[in-house]
Amino acid sequence: MSGTTRPADGFQRNALAPGLLGGLICLVGAFALDWPGYTVVLYAVAILALICAWFAIQARQWWWLVGFVPIAVLWNPVLPFAFAGTYWMAAHVLAGAVFIVAGLLIKVRRA
Repeated sequence: MSGTTRPADGFQRNALAPGLLGGLICLVGAFALDWPGYTVVLYAVAILALICAWFAIQARQWWWLVGFVPIAVLWNPVLPFAFAGTYWMAAHVLAGAVFIVAGLLIKVRRA
């Protein structure tokens, strides 16, 4: 025995860490809209959305792209949109939920 244990279900969740981190950053970003360093939030959310999208493609769960591609585009810091207010705050919360749920549900069978 090698001393390591594996989960009994035989799956690994590659998107769990970026999904939880992306959800946390989205929720923090919802309350930091007027912060001067808000561009950091935009970069982090866009990059983590692309990472989660890549893991969804690898897991052959294409339907997650419906959530992550718009997140990557709307939170794009290179060509930012001038969103503000209650609806943009709600979009942060919704994007955070997408990140967390996807992180929990995107999984691939261990080799």
